[in-house]
Amino acid sequence: MSVLIDPPAWPGPRGLLWSHLVSDSSYAELHAFARGLGVPERAFDRDHYDVPETLYERAVELGALAVSSRTIVARLHASGLRRRKPGRVLG
Repeated sequence: MSVLIDPPAWPGPRGLLWSHLVSDSSYAELHAFARGLGVPERAFDRDHYDVPETLYERAVELGALAVSSRTIVARLHASGLRRRKPGRVLG
C-alpha cells in the first residue's frame, strides 16, 4: 500500500498549482505522511490533502509515488477510501 501524489495541475490560492496527496491503505497513513511533509490538517479534504507545488518534489523524496490524477481516483475507489462530496449524484 502506498501514499500517492498527482502532478501539481490544479489552480489554487496564492497563484500556485496544487496536487492531491492520498493513501490507498488508510487515513492514518495519509495523516502521518502529511504531518511529516509539514502539510497542515486544514489542507485535508474528505479523502485527500491539497499540497502546493512547492512541496511536490519533497513529497516524492519522502516516498510518495508520483501518479496521474486518474490513478489517484482509481486507487481510492479500489481501496474503499474514496469520499465523494455530499449530494453528488453518480451519472
